[in-house]
Amino acid sequence: MRILISNDDGIYSPGILALAKVAARFGEVRIVAPDVEQSSMSHAITSSRPLRYKRIRLGDFDAYRVNGTPADCVALGTYQWGNVDLVLSGINLGPNLGNACWHSGTLAAAKQAALLGVRGIAFSTSVSENKEPDFVPLEPYVSKVLDLLLEEKTMCLVNVNLPEKPRGIRWTRLAVGQYDGKVLPGKDPMGRPIFWFTVKPLDDEAEGTDRWAFINHWVSVTPLRLDLTDEKDLARALALHHAPAMSPTKVTKATVRARKKTQKRRLGVE
Repeated sequence: MRILISNDDGIYSPGILALAKVAARFGEVRIVAPDVEQSSMSHAITSSRPLRYKRIRLGDFDAYRVNGTPADCVALGTYQWGNVDLVLSGINLGPNLGNACWHSGTLAAAKQAALLGVRGIAFSTSVSENKEPDFVPLEPYVSKVLDLLLEEKTMCLVNVNLPEKPRGIRWTRLAVGQYDGKVLPGKDPMGRPIFWFTVKPLDDEAEGTDRWAFINHWVSVTPLRLDLTDEKDLARALALHHAPAMSPTKVTKATVRARKKTQKRRLGVE
């Protein structure tokens, strides 16, 4: 099995090497990741400039640093390597729960895999500013999740969040409460206005959601899909009476004469 690994924290993030070490038990591993941090990049792709990559050695693995986004890395990695069976993204330094998935670069790498017809799994965990992240206690849970998901052949896109001290694994759904983004105004050293985009805590911890599981120290495993169609609203719309067809606009002779006169005026002909 060929396993491509990427992230949005950058190729030198400790989480990517921790994920690669576990993935190596399941197949051949190659790392293709951004050369700098691309957090909250979502599913951006680079279309205004060419991409470049540089081969490096990362631990025991072949790795490539790319001057692009997480989605770029997966697209380029699958193209260059070929016959990729699985894409893993992470382990991200910080959870990706609920509506945060919309702007997550970590999940975007897995989504890019799914768009290309390859299974994608994103891994994230909590971090503390007071100490270095310790991935060793999480490795058995990453391995268990991979064992579980590799048996589920139909799941093409999955989001996984690992709490600091897991007590087990739970299947979950996304917490879809109020979006947690907010804008904070400020000023630069010259007194000019600037703005910071940041997040605020959410309270939607309904049982069965990824946020609830994470807070209660369960590894959250959430199957996702690419189809964003709201099936209920679509069914309701289709059940409504169709709007009457609009009759074509009648063009009068006066309208034709006015259009010709306008055209002549533009051409400088009277």
